[in-house]
Amino acid sequence: MYKLRGHHLFCLLGYRGMGYSQEYIENMTRLHQTLRNNPKTRIQLVKGPDHLCEKYPNSGEYHCQNDNIYNRDEVILKKLGLSIGQILRWEEIEVGIRKNAVPSDIQTVCKTCSWRSYGVCEEGIQDIIDGKGLREVK
Repeated sequence: MYKLRGHHLFCLLGYRGMGYSQEYIENMTRLHQTLRNNPKTRIQLVKGPDHLCEKYPNSGEYHCQNDNIYNRDEVILKKLGLSIGQILRWEEIEVGIRKNAVPSDIQTVCKTCSWRSYGVCEEGIQDIIDGKGLREVK
């Protein structure tokens, strides 16, 4: 079982193999591939640093403890009708995304995210809505 915070549910949708460091990319890719290949993988929703934050590079301010990140987590969980402490299969999270999210949500929910300008998160939400699941990372 993996522990994930709210905003990482959307980050996984847009993940295309880029990240903050090589160690972070390898960790994110492993998780992404696990969820893509086995959507029955269990996820526990947590408040604060999670499985992906473990490999965030120590380069000054610890992004994972930033108030803006906690706010983004909360907004995304609320949007998806989820709450801290829940344990779900990834496929159940995808159902929640299909029911409760649209690609344009990224522009408001993730407005302060540095990755937003790539447009990949909107594509990721649309892929889930279309029933395609997570994109393959090459």
